[in-house]
Amino acid sequence: MRDGRILLCEFLRAPTQVATVTASSEALVATMLAPHVIGDGSVVVELGAGTGHVTDTLQRRLAGRGRHIAIEINPTLARRLAARHPAVTVVCADAAELPDVLRTHGVTKADSICSLLPWAAYASAPIPAISAAALAPTGTFTQVSLLVTHLLPPARRQERDLRAAFAELTVSPPVWRNLPPARVLAGRRPRT
Repeated sequence: MRDGRILLCEFLRAPTQVATVTASSEALVATMLAPHVIGDGSVVVELGAGTGHVTDTLQRRLAGRGRHIAIEINPTLARRLAARHPAVTVVCADAAELPDVLRTHGVTKADSICSLLPWAAYASAPIPAISAAALAPTGTFTQVSLLVTHLLPPARRQERDLRAAFAELTVSPPVWRNLPPARVLAGRRPRT
């Protein structure tokens, strides 16, 4: 089954766990990963890895020179992702379990955290604070935010919480070549 069809089916089955009905475009993935410095020995974490469009690009950038942990709460998507990417440590878990996941896999701090989490994840756990605590001092956190909803109260809360967790937060210009259009919030200098 194709990624788009699986994503749509899983969204319809569990809309609070799956953020969107379409996979991220190449333009959005490029914008999301642009703030990250990924080099030899980097530890990269994905939150809400979904069908793996970000995973594909991260694997190319890492080229076997670092560690890649993908956390996906949806069992169907996690199994599919693990089968497609045997070099990635795919963990079927809630993003709130990030500290335990890292500890279990012998990681003290991540260098990069890329998030495609839906608002529901932010409503049930302090994802910005959890991510900031899991990042190295020079690490970067990115979160995709849909443009059509960025003024709604959950999106404004999300941005406010990110500003509280990171000393520096930048917002990308709109990525129009994505369905739906989106923007990327990038947090640096985690507050501890």
